[in-house]
Amino acid sequence: MRNHVPDGQVKKADVVIVGAGVIGLSIARCLAQKGLHRIIVVERTSPGAEASCAAGGMLAPQSEADCADDFFHLACKSRDMYPDFAAALLDESSIDIELDPTGTLYVAFSEHDQQEIEDRFRWQTAAGLHVEQLSTAELRTLEPAISSGARAALRFPLDTQVENRKLVKALTRSVELCGAQILNGVTVQSLLIGSSGIEGVHTSSGRIDAALVVVANGAWVSLLTADAPLMPRILIEPVRGQMLCFEADPPIVRHVVYSPRGYLVPRHDGRLLAGSTTEHAGFDKSLTASGVDSITAHALEIAPAIGELPLVDSWAGLRPRAADNLPVIGMSRGVRNLYFAGGHYRNGILLTPITGELVAEEICTGLPSPLLDSFRPDRFAVAARI
Repeated sequence: MRNHVPDGQVKKADVVIVGAGVIGLSIARCLAQKGLHRIIVVERTSPGAEASCAAGGMLAPQSEADCADDFFHLACKSRDMYPDFAAALLDESSIDIELDPTGTLYVAFSEHDQQEIEDRFRWQTAAGLHVEQLSTAELRTLEPAISSGARAALRFPLDTQVENRKLVKALTRSVELCGAQILNGVTVQSLLIGSSGIEGVHTSSGRIDAALVVVANGAWVSLLTADAPLMPRILIEPVRGQMLCFEADPPIVRHVVYSPRGYLVPRHDGRLLAGSTTEHAGFDKSLTASGVDSITAHALEIAPAIGELPLVDSWAGLRPRAADNLPVIGMSRGVRNLYFAGGHYRNGILLTPITGELVAEEICTGLPSPLLDSFRPDRFAVAARI
């Protein structure tokens, strides 16, 4: 169901979720499955139209981690939820999100790269994690198209990928079948905060009264908290990432392949994604010649055969980054029943199942999960007092 709030009227809900990206949709789905009713998801454009659809869909916490901190443990737990999560979404929505268990390769092309992956192999092996060290011969047996300049590689068999745009579609359908409303093309302009806590939101189409609000609108979170009383301002900035898409049929790689400078993501339909950039350009989603050139150069370093592939698409998305690079998840102590689920930065797809489950569980039971202790919104208030 997708309808607007009639102008000048007040709509009532039990829960309002601001943002219909994968995080907001996952929370809505989990709340509905736990028995909550009258859930309204308010989306300024359409479901998943921002970072969720612009992502690469990698589920690769081990490939990117330098240590086993609280974020790493949260990310690995979420990755390990994906097989059951994907199966449940297929059952609910009849949409296959294409969870691909092939694994991920991390390839070194310089002495510095080689030292980096040796360090990663050492600490992950000591921690009992699944990681394999590959010789160049073993690497080329797995992926013959990898550049002859490769010096070494790691294989992470548990790091996988999904088709993130199908994930958006599956979550959207599941949420709608659960009875929640998705209001497309409606902007939440302000939070309505009273003496006893959150009272709802004011939107471009009218007011929605609700005793509980979850702010999950990605790079736009800070625009809602800038003038909100009784709470610290949560600073989440947009970080632009450009992506390229090549036609590779037959495929030239089977695994997700990382280097320290770029990555390749093969899709089941013959597309090959290459990324990405990290740019502080505000809310500008423009593609740039320098960004395209940089991604292309890094992709060619991994697999020179990309130079023969037709470029069929390109786009840019805005990753939501908090000041400390960590997600912002949980209830604000300053405002009762106001929750946040934002700042997932480069890991929104990866953290989708666990964010939905833990936020919904906290809302329904009132018991915060220890897994979220390092990611609560009030950590910014503590930092401000120091």
